Amino acid sequence: MADIGALIELGIEAEDESLSGEIDSELKASENKVQLFWLKTLLSGKYDSSSAIITLHAGAGGTESCDWVSMLYRMYLRYCEKNGLKTTVLDTLDGDGAGYKSVTFSVEGEYAYGYLKAERGVHRLVRISPFDANKKRHTSFASMDVIPELEDDNEIILDMEEVKIDTYRASGAGGQHVNKTESAVRMTHIPTGIVVQCQNERSQIQNRERCIKMLKSKLAEIKERENLENLNKIKGNLKKIEWGSQIRSYVFCPYTLAKDHRTGFENANINAVMDGELQGFINEYLINL
Repeated sequence: MADIGALIELGIEAEDESLSGEIDSELKASENKVQLFWLKTLLSGKYDSSSAIITLHAGAGGTESCDWVSMLYRMYLRYCEKNGLKTTVLDTLDGDGAGYKSVTFSVEGEYAYGYLKAERGVHRLVRISPFDANKKRHTSFASMDVIPELEDDNEIILDMEEVKIDTYRASGAGGQHVNKTESAVRMTHIPTGIVVQCQNERSQIQNRERCIKMLKSKLAEIKERENLENLNKIKGNLKKIEWGSQIRSYVFCPYTLAKDHRTGFENANINAVMDGELQGFINEYLINL
């Protein structure tokens, strides 16, 4: 701020209007820093500063929804790229004909979970379907789930006797070795029904370790939300991936608009939103949390 003051004084003394652009730029940068600092004061949750694990699931809409998952996946990758967050794909399940039935990836970086928890919920797409020869308008749904990625949480004790472990051949990238061996791992926590899976690592041992870490993270998140009395009530709040349960709508036709139904925040530049311009939605959610 002292530098900005000096620039203003210099401009006044020299009667040099050419400095106005530089002053505006410095003011904008300072404003962004203040806003970022303020937002971080809102991220006071136990795991807000942690990295995150995101899972996208296709909902009602068949092939359309699988394609919608691939669009959301790209959107979040672009958001992470713009904000200096590192992403690593952990597991994918291809859709029938297009996109993904589900995709899981990690997001590494400071406050990744704190920011991205704002995106948890059902996302609705309205567009002219590229898969419909009659060019009819379709509505598709996909859900986004996010959990904190914990390095080590000694409070969470996982009894492996309560975990069902399945192995299978990976279908994603990784070369011939991955495809010829049952390196992919799926774990089901029997008491809660939580399922996690990973096929990204080249060995079954590495995938097992990643699954255990993901399962502990999911259990930690549930424990963090224990203002509810029990897991059944937590499950009771989970909404179906269909009409009426969405947190945000993305409309491509007959007009263009992305609107968050929780806060009322909207952006008519749908292409920018799909290219990762999500901070406005996230900021508004955090402010109204």
